[in-house]
Amino acid sequence: MMTPSASLLLLLLLGLSQAYPLEEEGSEEELQIDDDDTVDIGTRILTSNSASNEMLLEGDLLAPKTRNAMKCYSEKCLWKKGSNGLVTIPFTISSQFPRGEKQKIDSAMKSFYKRTCIRFSPRLNERDYISIENKGGCYSSLGRTGGRQELSLSRRGCIYHGIIQHELIHALGFQHEQTRSDRDSYVRINWENIDKQMAYNFQKQDTNNLNTPYDYTSIMHYGRTAFSIKRGKDSITPIPNANTQIGQRQGMSNWDIKRINLLYKC
Repeated sequence: MMTPSASLLLLLLLGLSQAYPLEEEGSEEELQIDDDDTVDIGTRILTSNSASNEMLLEGDLLAPKTRNAMKCYSEKCLWKKGSNGLVTIPFTISSQFPRGEKQKIDSAMKSFYKRTCIRFSPRLNERDYISIENKGGCYSSLGRTGGRQELSLSRRGCIYHGIIQHELIHALGFQHEQTRSDRDSYVRINWENIDKQMAYNFQKQDTNNLNTPYDYTSIMHYGRTAFSIKRGKDSITPIPNANTQIGQRQGMSNWDIKRINLLYKC
């Protein structure tokens, strides 16, 4: 039988457990998902970039200045792997980001750590590095370009876990899923719903698909109305099942992670 003091202690503990529920276990990825996931990542990026003065290809890729083609799967544009088996990418981050936003960027970077050999490390004196800036939109270069390369995460619309991951994956060397060389077997591009001046954003690329399947769930896949000039009309329609969900709202898919590991031989 409990003593009065033991009963009182138990009641106090029960009260505290109800007032401060234990945090449910979950992966770092799950715990970092943004509360507002009603808008897909591609739509957020294109909306943020609508007023950008940069020459952006496919909506958020900086036009290459150091190479002729939008292609990155050779050793020249991949980040180097160290003797420890890790691919360490130096970065700097603008002082314009307040502490909370820096923490979000840091969390998105660390989401690569558990399942890939990619590591992001504050720059010391390395020649090649990513400079994370608060510029006019969400965009990145494709792969390692050499020297300082800008990765913009505008504070007006880009500080979301999935968007940060998306731009970092571009910096690793990956293009959008809907521009894969084999995309016509998996999606239909509705050219009639796309402004002719924007059609170049849907050109197929000579991609290295790493012997992996087309991934509708990839964080690198835009939503079905990307660049559409007709309200509510698809610019991208999955085939053969038009109801297949495309346009991520959360984070990297399993195939996104698998491809990073294949490309960098993790």
